[in-house]
Amino acid sequence: MKHEAFLQVVSKESIEDFLHYTQNPKNTFDHFDLNELLQELPRKQKEVLWQRLTQLLRESLMENPVETWHRTGDDKCDGDMEVEIVPEMKQTVAVIQGVAAVVTASIPAVDENVNYKALVECVFILNSILPALPASEKILQDAIQRVCEIWWEKGLERKEQLGKPLFVILLRKSLNKAATGADIVRVWNLHQTLLCFDYDSEESNEVKDLLLQCFMSVKHINKEEGRRFLSFLFSWNVNFIKMIHGTVKNQLQFFPRSLMEYISEVYFRAWKKVSGEFIEVLEYNCIQDFMHHGIHLPRSSSVHSKVREMLSYFHKQSKVRQGVEEMLYRLYQPILWRALKARNSEVRANAAFLFVDAFPVRDPSFKVEEMDNEIQKQFEELFSLLEDPHPVVRSTGILGVTQIISKYWEMIPPTILADLLKKITGELACDITSADVRCCVFKCLPIILDNKLSHPLLEHLLPATKHSLHDNSEKVRVAFVDMLLKVKATKAAKFWNICPMEHLLSRLEADSRPVSRRIVNLLMNSFFPINQPEDVWCERCVTLIQMNPAAARKFYQYAYEFTAPTNIAKLMLTIRRCLNACIQKAMKESLHDSGNDDDDDDEDGSEKENKSVLDNVLSVNDVASMASLLEITVILWRSIHRALDHNEDAKDYAIRKFASVLPEYFKVFQ
Repeated sequence: MKHEAFLQVVSKESIEDFLHYTQNPKNTFDHFDLNELLQELPRKQKEVLWQRLTQLLRESLMENPVETWHRTGDDKCDGDMEVEIVPEMKQTVAVIQGVAAVVTASIPAVDENVNYKALVECVFILNSILPALPASEKILQDAIQRVCEIWWEKGLERKEQLGKPLFVILLRKSLNKAATGADIVRVWNLHQTLLCFDYDSEESNEVKDLLLQCFMSVKHINKEEGRRFLSFLFSWNVNFIKMIHGTVKNQLQFFPRSLMEYISEVYFRAWKKVSGEFIEVLEYNCIQDFMHHGIHLPRSSSVHSKVREMLSYFHKQSKVRQGVEEMLYRLYQPILWRALKARNSEVRANAAFLFVDAFPVRDPSFKVEEMDNEIQKQFEELFSLLEDPHPVVRSTGILGVTQIISKYWEMIPPTILADLLKKITGELACDITSADVRCCVFKCLPIILDNKLSHPLLEHLLPATKHSLHDNSEKVRVAFVDMLLKVKATKAAKFWNICPMEHLLSRLEADSRPVSRRIVNLLMNSFFPINQPEDVWCERCVTLIQMNPAAARKFYQYAYEFTAPTNIAKLMLTIRRCLNACIQKAMKESLHDSGNDDDDDDEDGSEKENKSVLDNVLSVNDVASMASLLEITVILWRSIHRALDHNEDAKDYAIRKFASVLPEYFKVFQ
């Protein structure tokens, strides 16, 4: 019954009822659902509905053509004056919106058994008024665009004629400042429409311009569907690939580095999808062009690091994607090896970076003998980099060699491993011509330490570098101690076997803050072992004083950076207890010598409190050690004074404890 009722209202005479149905397509009161109704309608009734719908649309537009919908203050179409819809035309707009709603619900119901010529006519009438609609009719514009979009997606008759203009409209919309992610998704949903455009025709010029703008749009690059769309554009026309690449290269200087992975992904996806002449142009005009720029662009260029990042993306893919390794080998072959021998040191350094990043550069189809020869040649190139006359190239070589050794340790012949590491630790660590090279050695050795298989060999080789702790360049000393910290963290060796303790303490005594605080960090477990009893802390403190008093002062000056203020306070109180024990021991000996033992019993409790493992080691007569302990107590207090200021109870307790013994200290330590 509702089918018949709805068919009757689709006419000029029943506009109010038609609008009632279409403006509330899911009216729960009337139990009416437009989508459901269209699915249930018999074939004949669908055809009748579409004929009546087309007739209603045609009559409405004849009565009120779109061109007459707007007026200005004096009925003149002056471009500078605001355009507004004529009130009496609002019903016509509502009718067209209603027609669009019925058409939108009808499209999914179209199948091969139904004659939908009337629906085709209706859709094309809607499409024809789209360009003439005033900008104020955004809702109606969106409704008609949605009709064309669904028509294209359904693949219905003459879809190209609807899809092409819609594609241009949506493309423009996606490039607006106010564009959203949904706008980009709609463009992607219609991406196949592009294949309907003749690349060489006049009408395609605007499309080309809009498509190239998409490569400048951060919104398109950031959106997954946007990147799919950009990759697809490489398959439109071979000549367009060159235009895309030129646009991307010009835009690189303006893109943030955070976008480089996405742009690389666009090129890589395109490379995976295209074939024939397209892949040839993409490889030799785009990817190899990036390789050329990666080698020849000066490092000061804002684009250089971005190009390098794009090439690194392909290098990473070569390890996981079939075909990439062969492609890289083929494209690098004519330029990389020549660049490694170039006279310009910057070109050699750039080539070295790409070489070690892509290592091994090989064709998987090589036979065993060919592969062995190729890899041997590349090992020789690594040695050449370490011997290059320019320090930047040597530093790049050190970074590359350490990365390669760490990654491919098990695959590299032991003799080559040993020779490379001897070269680095025995020669380059002492490179007198460049502090940067020496620094690079110790910054890069920790990369190898991450591979446990390297530990036995490095344990044997690293002691030869011990004098680098005394390098005249601070950054080398900093890097050396950082390396020792890595040795300690990875348990590759005992750090004191690499660099003797007396060397470390002498540097701690004399060096600058960046070096000293790292040495303190290195020695914390040795001289401030938090996991052991507090008496051991004090014992180690005395040991450090006896080894090097100045280094001891420096050690406790920075100790607070590597442990909690509570531990510093505990050490202060333990030192106080140790000093008290020494004083009481001295007093007892003095009384014993004078023959007066009457007060022995009174002092038992005090002795118990101040009992120390150092009773047999320290004496008040050891003036230097006593003075150092007192000085270290002051240093420790000063290092945590801010923490004590925030904990009044702890501060009061510490003050009371030391106030009770200070008179005795002044009496004994003069």
